[in-house]
Amino acid sequence: MGAFLDKPKTEKHNCCGVGNGLTYGLSSMQGWRVDMEDAHTVALGLSAPGMTDWSFFAVYDGHAGSRVANYCSKHLLEHIINASFGAGGAQASHSGPDSAAIDPSSGPPTVEAVKAGIRAGFLRIDEHMRSFSDLRNGMDRSGSTAVGVIVSPEHFFFFNCGDSRAVLYRNSHVCFSTLDHKPCNPRERERIQNAGGTVMIQRVNGSLAVSRALGDYHYKCVDGKGPTEQLVSPEPAVFEMTRAPEQDQFVILACDGIWDVMSNEELCEFVRSRLEVSDDLERVCNEVVDTCLHKGSRDNMSVVLVCLPGAPKVSEEAVRKDTELNKYLESRVEEMVDRSEEVGFPDLVTVMRNLSADSGMPALPPGGGLASKRSLVEAVYNRLNLYKEEDGSVFVLQLA
Repeated sequence: MGAFLDKPKTEKHNCCGVGNGLTYGLSSMQGWRVDMEDAHTVALGLSAPGMTDWSFFAVYDGHAGSRVANYCSKHLLEHIINASFGAGGAQASHSGPDSAAIDPSSGPPTVEAVKAGIRAGFLRIDEHMRSFSDLRNGMDRSGSTAVGVIVSPEHFFFFNCGDSRAVLYRNSHVCFSTLDHKPCNPRERERIQNAGGTVMIQRVNGSLAVSRALGDYHYKCVDGKGPTEQLVSPEPAVFEMTRAPEQDQFVILACDGIWDVMSNEELCEFVRSRLEVSDDLERVCNEVVDTCLHKGSRDNMSVVLVCLPGAPKVSEEAVRKDTELNKYLESRVEEMVDRSEEVGFPDLVTVMRNLSADSGMPALPPGGGLASKRSLVEAVYNRLNLYKEEDGSVFVLQLA
């Protein structure tokens, strides 16, 4: 179930890019977990015939180690491409799960070939990793969820295996979300029980919190059952949607460290509000991760934001309101610290509690609330704390 640190590791990994009419940003943070087990893949332009204007984004949430997540981040896409061309009828020869010779004269695969290829790609990479000695002999018992999207000029191909999630924000509302694969889901429970397992405390055999994943081979050894009939299945759910260029705004991919503390609607509304303040997608993703940490997430956190041509644009009015809110928060923290000689220097918890009870505060970011401004409040508080410490006039509490 994972171990935790005494304090979170808040350093972030970021990347961003532009291509194929898309812009993307990414942020990931280890947080309270002892190890960072998340991974991701971003590819603008796929190395297959007729697919240079296609893009691929995915997030992998590892558990019991990072081996499976890291391997999938490097190789799942090639398995999907190879399987897609095979399913589409293009000339391809497969001498092994990691190699394929694709006919350069072939065009892009059909919609059905891509959907079949995604499913086949998952099964192929899962079977291939089973051959790794440390995974086969149980020395490494890691597994990973996977969620992603392939964006072609005309379609979205969403896929997920586990409880990471993808959402599409279209025409200013959440119009699509993948569904988490949890053991208590009736269909998943039936498969688990048919394979001789049980669902206890909403976990497979009382242990694993997801019912589908890559890796986890100690849950995939029931004799007489195929790969999709085991206690844990590597089969992804795959969804195709036609793009609506004038209405599509953005796609979010995130692990459960994000979704544990924010709903689909909350996260999308928060991202929309942040895009009206900044077009720096790394900054927006960093704000998502920080907000989730302050909302209480104890897991690794990774989020990929893919903005489409119809994404919200920076608004002068939104920037003005956000600036006013920031100034208001700064002044309120300063007021509380200025009163410290009368009532004692407040700790940060008290400052946040007082702010949450402030009925005169300007509107906070939707979905994020005061948690989305905690980093700002903390920075102001620490600056004033340091000033008081240097001044010597007030006893300063040491914060954890």
